[in-house]
Order: sequence, then C-alpha cells, then structure tokens
Amino acid sequence: MNEKRVVITGLGAVTPLGNSVEEFWNNAILGQSGASKITKFDPSLFKTQFACEINDFEPQKYLERNEIRKSDLFTQYALYAASEAFEDSGIDMDKISPFDVGVIWGTGQGGMNTFENEVKEYALNNKNPRFNPFFVPKLIANMASGMISMKFNLMGINYTTVSACATSNSAIMDAYNYIKFGKAKIFVTGGSEAPITEASIGGFSSMKAMSKRNDHPEIASRPFDKERDGFVMGEGAGAVILEDFEHAKQRGAKIYAEVVGASMTADAYHMTATHPDGLGAAKAMELALQEAQINPQEVDYLNTHATSTPVGDLSEVKAISKVYGSAPENLVLSATKSMTGHLLGAAGAIESILCIKAITDGVIPPTINTDHISDEIPQSLNIITQKAISKNIEIAMNNTFGFGGHNAITVFKKM
Repeated sequence: MNEKRVVITGLGAVTPLGNSVEEFWNNAILGQSGASKITKFDPSLFKTQFACEINDFEPQKYLERNEIRKSDLFTQYALYAASEAFEDSGIDMDKISPFDVGVIWGTGQGGMNTFENEVKEYALNNKNPRFNPFFVPKLIANMASGMISMKFNLMGINYTTVSACATSNSAIMDAYNYIKFGKAKIFVTGGSEAPITEASIGGFSSMKAMSKRNDHPEIASRPFDKERDGFVMGEGAGAVILEDFEHAKQRGAKIYAEVVGASMTADAYHMTATHPDGLGAAKAMELALQEAQINPQEVDYLNTHATSTPVGDLSEVKAISKVYGSAPENLVLSATKSMTGHLLGAAGAIESILCIKAITDGVIPPTINTDHISDEIPQSLNIITQKAISKNIEIAMNNTFGFGGHNAITVFKKM
C-alpha cells in the first residue's frame, strides 16, 4: 500500500494567551504569562488559588445561541477552535464528500463543569432529581467531536481519544494514521479542556501536584527551575486540520507543515508519576523519529511536556538525553506551559500549533520564569529561557505524557 503524505492546512486556538492563533502565537513569543487569581469560583479556601484562565471569551463569534445552550464549556472551546481552523483551511464542503472528512477530538475530563453544577443542584435541592435534560449530552467526552461534525456536516470517521495529558497528541496521531492509510482525506483534530472548577482544582491540589505560589501566580509555572513546585492549571482548545497532501495540493490549499511521524508507548509504572528514568517516553520519541526517517541530530526544536513538577521535568530530561545525548548540538528546547499553564487534554494540540508556527515563522517561544536550571539537568541542554529566539526550523517534535503512563509524540517537518 502506498502511504499518503499528511499535511497541516488549518489552525485554530482559544487559550489563556489569546482567543485566536495569531493572538496566542504573538503573546507566546513575547513571553506573556496567562496565570492569575481564579475568577470562575471563590478559591479562597483552596491551597492553590490561581490558574491560567481564558479571558474575554465570546463564543457567539463562531457559535449559534442553541449550540452554546446545549454544550458544556469544553465543547464550546472545541467548536470555537475548530471553527477558526476550518475557516483558516479554506475547505469548501460543497466540493468534498462529507464522508471524506472526519473528526478525532480529545479531552481528558469532558464536561466537568456540567457534572459539578448538576450534582451540586441535586444535593442542594434536597436530592430532588430535577436534572437538566442536556445533562448527559453535555457531560460525555465524545460530544465535542459529535458537535463539530454536526456544525460542518462532516460524516467521516468520528470519535474521541482519552489519554489524560497525552490526549490531543493521541488524537492527532490517529488522524494522521487514518489519512496516511487512505481512510479519509481530511480530519479536524485536536483537543479541548475546561478544568478550572472546584472539583478539578481541589482534586489536583490534594495530590500536591499544583504550585502554591498564590502571591505571585505569574511566575508559578517554572519548568526545569530549581524552585519549581508544581504545575499551573490551564484551559482552552487547539484545533488542527490534517489533510492528504495530494488533495490539499489539488485544491490549492495553504500548507503550514507536514506530519512525518508519531508514536505512543506506555510507562507501565505508576498511576500518576512518569517513569523516573523516562524509559517509555524515550522509546516513544525513538519510534516517532524512526517512522519519520529522521536522525535525532536533525531535529531543530522540541516543545517539551515539562509541567514544572519536580519529578516529571527531570524524567523527561532523562528521556531526552537517552534519545539525543546529553549535549545535542542542534536541538533547542522550550517549555511553553510556563506561559499557558497545563491544559491537560488540550495541551498537545496547542503545543503542536506552537511547533507548527515555529516552523513557519522561524521563531522559538521561550520558557519563562526559569531563572536557575535545576542542578540535576545537564547544563549542555539548550533550553531557551526568558526570551524567544530566531532559528530556522526544519523539524520540530512535540512531547506529551499523561496520568496512567501514556506517552504520545508527534513530529512535524517544514514543507
């Protein structure tokens, strides 16, 4: 079977750094922090009282009133980002069979806002079961992919991936494989998350996974830094249009980059902790590079998963060193969760967008707040801190790792 080439023809984003790809990208390369005190609920009783929230979200820009009423916030973010990406791609559905276009969308938690609100209402209302008729449809994780398909009449392959913080990279990988083997011509893929709720913040806080720098939230996410003390929660969505290269070429589409490799492995180690030696992560990176037929020394930029946790950042560095060596000459790293926070199931999608934009614009966004790199991390690793740099990027890799030991890696190449 002749494998198809797969390219990116559309991008969409709603993030703590901006509600469009352009705004998100510009603020990322400026090194802006999206962290501030939580406004979605009163956080005063919580150990962590801040997060990276989306500001000035106006879903009506892309969504009908009925779509907003019937959807959880994670689905609204998905529809918003997918709409921007679809618009950006220039796809004309009057010229394409709806069965040739699919949706593979990811989320780690699904409709957490809906779940919380409905259960609270039930408990506070003397347990009178007056549940909203949209409770289940708004709650279930696959509804974002379903509503994207309904919005654009996309009748091809449609489902949802769930692999915690590796979720949206898993979705992108699946879409890439389906196109590569001729099962579809186009996919809307990516992920969304709306986890800034009392239950999510409380749950992650009880695990001691999040930073507690309540007095200075803007500097709380500090990947690789000696004083890192946990991640910062973020919210939003990233959407990527993947397309069969020949199909994209025939319709004269704008092409951002090519997807050339992707791989998944499992740590088989711990429910929440990454493998201390990064064994699964390293193998996933190796397999993705093998599929791409790329040597490690050819990779220009690696957007690390680095969440700013003491154990996780170090295990990822060990994995990177296994694959690239402790002093790779060409490789440049950055950890953009220092700005966006950790978007859980949407992290891989928005970080893929940053990789793609880095390729097209020749700019690498920085790791902010990292003032003193931890002693356990090889000083020879070229981690970009504080300010963006200009660099010609032919190949970029995106790392994502999730609770449960999920590792998902994607590799992008300049066309």
